[in-house]
Amino acid sequence: VQLQASGGGAVQAGGSLRLSCAASGGTFRGYVLAWFRQAPGKEREFVAAINWSAVSTYYSNSVKGRFTISRDNAENTVSLQMNSLKPDDTAVYYCATDSRAYRPIFTTYRDDYNTWGQGTQVTVSS
Repeated sequence: VQLQASGGGAVQAGGSLRLSCAASGGTFRGYVLAWFRQAPGKEREFVAAINWSAVSTYYSNSVKGRFTISRDNAENTVSLQMNSLKPDDTAVYYCATDSRAYRPIFTTYRDDYNTWGQGTQVTVSS
C-alpha cells in the first residue's frame, strides 16, 4: 500500500485546512490510521488516530477540540480537518497506517506505524 497526502498550505492563525490521504495499491481496511507531524528541529509527533470502523478516535492534547480525523473505507481515504490553526501547528504532516491489524488500543508511538505518506507542509502565520 502507498499513501499520498495532500491539502497542505499556508494560512493565517485562526484559519482552517483539510488534509487528505489516499491509499493506492491496496487497502487499509482493518488498520488504525493516524496523522503525525514534524516541525523543524523537532521529533515527529502523534496528532490523531482513527480505528478501522471509524467509531473511535484519539487526539493529542495539543489538537483536541480543534482537529477532526475521519476516514472513508470505501474510498480508501483518511482526512484531517484542522480548525483554529495556530503558528505552533506549523509542520510537515504525515499520514500513516498501523503495523498491526485490529490493534485493540490506540498507539501514539511512531514505530508502531509502518506505512507512511510523503508528507504535506502546513504553515500557519501569526
